[in-house]
Amino acid sequence: MTDKKYKIKHDRPNCIGCTACANVAPDFWEMSDVDGKSDIIDGERKPDGCEVLDISEGDFKANMDAAEACPVNVIHLINIGTKEEVI
Repeated sequence: MTDKKYKIKHDRPNCIGCTACANVAPDFWEMSDVDGKSDIIDGERKPDGCEVLDISEGDFKANMDAAEACPVNVIHLINIGTKEEVI
């Protein structure tokens, strides 16, 4: 059984590069030197440009804070078990 309870989904194409997520949760978020947008550290880039990463419950708060800090709401947290979008 996995301890991964949530999925971060980052709508990267619509990121404005404001740095809020990287400032709030630097263990999970970094800014790209190429285009100035944020990236999930160790995230998987999907063909549509979005990024995803499964995280444990212990990593939830930092990423919830990052999602709440995002002014364009491109960071979403999804409960893996229920498929509910928490934010």
